[in-house]
Amino acid sequence: MKEDPPAPHRSHARGGPLQEGREDDRIAVVVITHQRRDELLLALDRLLALPEQPHVVVVDNGSTDGTAEAVRARFPAVELIASPENLGAVGRNVGVGRLGTPYIAFCDDDTWWDPGSLRAAADVLDAHPRLAVVTARILVEPGGREDPIVPELRDSPVRGAAWLPGPALGSFLAGASVIRREAFDEVGGFSERLWLGGEEELMAGDLAAAGWELCYLEQLTVHHQASRARDPHKRRHDGIRNTLWTTWLRRPLRPALRRTAHLLRTVPRDRVTARALLAAVRGAPWVLRERRVLPPHAESRFTDLEDAQRRSTARRYVS
Repeated sequence: MKEDPPAPHRSHARGGPLQEGREDDRIAVVVITHQRRDELLLALDRLLALPEQPHVVVVDNGSTDGTAEAVRARFPAVELIASPENLGAVGRNVGVGRLGTPYIAFCDDDTWWDPGSLRAAADVLDAHPRLAVVTARILVEPGGREDPIVPELRDSPVRGAAWLPGPALGSFLAGASVIRREAFDEVGGFSERLWLGGEEELMAGDLAAAGWELCYLEQLTVHHQASRARDPHKRRHDGIRNTLWTTWLRRPLRPALRRTAHLLRTVPRDRVTARALLAAVRGAPWVLRERRVLPPHAESRFTDLEDAQRRSTARRYVS
């Protein structure tokens, strides 16, 4: 694979050369939220205090806890999109559609970016025109310990382009990643079919198929203080279903059968799993209609990940 050509130096901050504490108009933030008003308000406090002073778009996915009203009252500078329904990850598509920046940082309502990380991400993306996604180190709060997924990102077995500034990735974590708008648009954003739960894997495969790269960057940091307002059974249901759909949509026959068999052997044997498997099977007609197998260079990334996924303690479907 050819190396990126050197990128020209660009000054993006409004009002002159890019300086610490000046608004960086290369990058904006999209936050999706649902029924987590208090967590969201804390996250927005932190995002608006960042030295990059990013424009922030909040997509409220049909909350009934006063989230939209609280954002309007407390953060008039935040662009609020109050959806009457829960759009799941597709809310990010709606938020991105409101922006004109070349790079978008995604953020969940219980995560926030470290000062300087957004500027660093934009600098790296400026320097590598075929890099679509950079994923940050995740620190679990309170306490600031590394999330168990971080060592897997740092030691990723995926083989990528030689010019990558960090370990190549086969997928990414949306709430801890910055994406290039051009690449996002090229693959059509997040799938409406998958809604939410492991939705990044399908996009990652399509990005790779289109010739884009993804990588982990140690110098970027996201903090995550997991909200207690979550339904772990639904998350597991949707994660199992979406893993199967993504596998059946994009993987060649033998790898698809291999991953399906592994999933069936390792998921809990209970009603949540049974409902997830039934939902996946019920989606088989549209999956078969829309199936588009990844080209070899993109499929190789998922093949590289198989052993790591089997050994992973951070990717278990439990609730």
